[in-house]
Amino acid sequence: MKSEVKIGQSIQKASLKIPKQESPKILAETIKIGIIKSNLIAMLAGSALALYTNHISPFEKLPEIIFAIIGSTLVIGAAGTFNNLYDRDIDSIMDRTKNRPTVTGVMPQKFGLIFGTSMALFGLAALAIAMPLASFFGLLGLFIYVVPYTMWSKRRTIFNTEIGSISGAMPPLIGWTAITSDMTHLGLLGLFTVMVLWQMPHFYSIAIRRHDEYKSAKVPMLPVVKGYKRTYIQTNIYLFALVAASFLFASVSIGITLVALLLSLGWFILSIVGYKKMPPEKWARMMFIFSLNHISILFITIVIYGFIGTFFRL
Repeated sequence: MKSEVKIGQSIQKASLKIPKQESPKILAETIKIGIIKSNLIAMLAGSALALYTNHISPFEKLPEIIFAIIGSTLVIGAAGTFNNLYDRDIDSIMDRTKNRPTVTGVMPQKFGLIFGTSMALFGLAALAIAMPLASFFGLLGLFIYVVPYTMWSKRRTIFNTEIGSISGAMPPLIGWTAITSDMTHLGLLGLFTVMVLWQMPHFYSIAIRRHDEYKSAKVPMLPVVKGYKRTYIQTNIYLFALVAASFLFASVSIGITLVALLLSLGWFILSIVGYKKMPPEKWARMMFIFSLNHISILFITIVIYGFIGTFFRL
């Protein structure tokens, strides 16, 4: 009898250590709500640029835009869910991910799979209503993120970031194709190229800041395998390419081109000057913060310019 009481007391004490989380918070962390928000801005940039270059009123394509938002949210959320479920072993080692619901168990694996699959199906259906081509790019992005990136390259090669960047560059294509099926405009190529190139300096900076965690988890990130110097050189190569890619917007707007050019050139100069004056960890933190400002300012500028500029061109 006394042993049963002791067991009961130990169970009660253990249960008190389990964090009490509300369902909305658990779901938000599982689907990576922060990534969804940033990718929705990129998707809207694609839609705004398509409206502007094709002289289409936003009101004319309002249903397509709404379904693109809904579909993108669900598909990106599904990708985040599948990634979290598959990477539980890695996430449990790293400080920044060890408290994810899929690691702690508050998000059961079976429910997560059903939840993620449902979001993927409903999301792709919503994108198909907007435009079948948008649904194709949604499916392509989901596949690349889950299979070539999460299940294969992330654990095997330093080029995992490059492979994952293709998936990360799908939102602008989804936004564009929700408006028009014409994919020959240089502005669309600019959006896609910038989104691909931006991701390497961004994620390299994270990998430097979390170097020891990635090393412990045996994730072959570039700084872990090749060192800081190689990462610095490769970062600058991508930043130089990003500066050149700014001119792809010249056929759309000189204003957008200048914003993209100044942001990318400033990032490139900051990288070179900062690396000479700072230790790698501090340099990486500066690069990470600037990367967030870079992509946010550029895409918000495109969204505002595209939607407002459309009215003046009708």
